[in-house]
Amino acid sequence: MQTTAAPVLIGLLFDFPQHDSGASFEEAVRLGLDEVAGAGHLDRPIELVARQTAGLPLGTEHDVKTAFRDLDEAGVLLILGPSISDNGLIVQPLADAAQLPCINYTGGEMTRGEFMFHYQVGSLEEEPAVLARRLAQRGLRSAAVIHDHSPVGRRYAEYFDSARAAAGVELTGSAAISPLSEDVRDVVARLREGGPDALVYLGLGVTSRAVALGLADLGWEVPVVANSALMFGYAQPDWRDGWAGWEYLDGVADDNTVRAALREKSKRTAAGPIGCAAYDMGRLTGEAVARAHHLTRVGLKEGLERVKQLPAASGVDGTTMGFGHYDHAALKGGYLVLREWRDGKTVQVTTSV
Repeated sequence: MQTTAAPVLIGLLFDFPQHDSGASFEEAVRLGLDEVAGAGHLDRPIELVARQTAGLPLGTEHDVKTAFRDLDEAGVLLILGPSISDNGLIVQPLADAAQLPCINYTGGEMTRGEFMFHYQVGSLEEEPAVLARRLAQRGLRSAAVIHDHSPVGRRYAEYFDSARAAAGVELTGSAAISPLSEDVRDVVARLREGGPDALVYLGLGVTSRAVALGLADLGWEVPVVANSALMFGYAQPDWRDGWAGWEYLDGVADDNTVRAALREKSKRTAAGPIGCAAYDMGRLTGEAVARAHHLTRVGLKEGLERVKQLPAASGVDGTTMGFGHYDHAALKGGYLVLREWRDGKTVQVTTSV
């Protein structure tokens, strides 16, 4: 006869290769779960079940679907992932069909569904408005745009075009490049011919390195603003100098008191946006389990929808998270933070934008 409660199984879906096999992400999720357990809100253990795959743009749709189905068959009640919007679009209909709640941590609101929740690590739809207003604030009245030829890049570009028009910023040129491009000098040279006041980079991030190298090769010293793809700098220190002076959007702020408290527990987790997001998603998951009236997949979906006004480690101080009926976006408030790479470090930009 079983006398101890079986663990709640929670899946981790990694949609691109992890340098540490996902250990740092798991550690951050566990910190969040332990916080909920430490408050006495959980009556049984939570076990993490991880699957790693190579999703788009480097991998395949098939591999993402296979990893999801592996977790489905393993009996998990909720999945954290994927992290790239292209793969979120693949998983969203699978989650709804399986009635398996997921929290993806992409930038795309179009990944949300009945069972797909969204912790916004950036925003394809909201970042362009912030960048356009920042250009206008700096007196940069014209811009050229270079973006990935992908669902992510096209979505960013579409929303930036609307935002820059509203902000009074003229478009002098636009170019779509492969998200795997390594040499874009010709594209950058063509955009320079339009004489823009600024260059805007929008994409997944891999090509941001090629853009930086192209600017350096051409000796074009133009102000650059970029989407949250420049968070790649946390994992790629050797890319940072190429982005010197670029302003971009990040997920962490220097004044966030929840992040400061997290730093006391784990400096590594609090150091960057993905660690903070994983910690927050661990807390959201734990609170969903605690609030579930029925420990089933549908029960955890409803448990997530009952989480309200939980202080977030991401964003400026006062950012909160929670869900609701037809509200599957986690972060509320100032979760987009303007920062700049300077002397190899990320520095928060003080602005009213």
